[in-house]
Amino acid sequence: MEINPYQISVPDEVLSDLRDRLSRARWPEKELVEDWSQGIPLSYVQEMCEYWLTTYDWRQRESALNRFDQFTASVAGCDIHFIHQRSPHTEATPLILSHGWPGSVVEFHKVIEPLTNPTEHGGKADDAFHVVCPSLPGYGFSGKPPEAGWGVEKIADVFTELMMGLEYQTFGAQGGDWGSAITTAIGGRHPDNCLGIHLNMVMRGNRPKDREPTEEEKAALEAAAYYRDWDSGYSTQQGTRPQTLGYGLTDSPVGQLAWILEKFWAWTDNQGHPEDALSREEMLDNVMLYWVTKSATSSARLYWESFRSLRPTQVNVPTGVASFPREIIPPVRSWSEGTYTDIRQWTKMPKGGHFAAFEQPELFVEDVRSFFAKIR
Repeated sequence: MEINPYQISVPDEVLSDLRDRLSRARWPEKELVEDWSQGIPLSYVQEMCEYWLTTYDWRQRESALNRFDQFTASVAGCDIHFIHQRSPHTEATPLILSHGWPGSVVEFHKVIEPLTNPTEHGGKADDAFHVVCPSLPGYGFSGKPPEAGWGVEKIADVFTELMMGLEYQTFGAQGGDWGSAITTAIGGRHPDNCLGIHLNMVMRGNRPKDREPTEEEKAALEAAAYYRDWDSGYSTQQGTRPQTLGYGLTDSPVGQLAWILEKFWAWTDNQGHPEDALSREEMLDNVMLYWVTKSATSSARLYWESFRSLRPTQVNVPTGVASFPREIIPPVRSWSEGTYTDIRQWTKMPKGGHFAAFEQPELFVEDVRSFFAKIR
């Protein structure tokens, strides 16, 4: 595998074009309610776009992201961008971190250093990992899949090939959102290479139908019903007509920002506002990775691909789950044990939502260390 060094360097003309588009934004009328029930409020989008235009400094943020060692490699005909941060501790465990939508490698910027260099961040040398953090195909600075067929299973195979190309014949895997599905597929499809998997979202579960649900199960069922009725429109659109959606999001930074920021509001552990959980800079960093790479369409296409091809995978490698209280649908252990047959750790977190490493990096790092200490 040919591996090439990479640094993020967005051309000046792309930033100039962004400023021009933001300054000429064409706004809809204000929503007719006093909350977010019709979507992200006009006033907040205008406020964030003004901040994006006048205050946010991409070059500073770009430099901060470039503190990590980055590379690209062509795997199965698609260029994969990835952070590869080696630990100073030579016996560190290789670990691949997989993000989802609307996330990016930005989600992991607060956990990479504690995972790779634990002795500088409250841990022991035995806690160390060599971290590989790829941008999903079609996301961020990775290439866009050249043909149809790049669903979850394909990406799991590609990420396994990437790890082996980096000379990690055995490794751990961690993920949330689509990263959870990819990590599950790595564990199920490549048990000889995968030491174990750690998830902060469990996407599958089989509820027993022969008894009344427990209170925990009722809460999960209510969350699933709310998601189906009020929160899944984006998924239906991305899973059925990603190309149509992509024209508007690729042409309008306001549209791209609103499409993503609504999910930071809906899926983080906040008190009514996304900035309770994440800073403006962090959210804009993530939006930028979609905007500057024109990846609205190619990222959405993962829904179209995977909803058609994804098949249940039984995972027999050791599994750890970090259950955050504001996950979209809180996982239920008894529902998960049919898919994950060797659950070694199940942690109920005190706070946090869907973007675990982004929102609660200390809790995330502690749980990842704890789980892999059990199976090394």
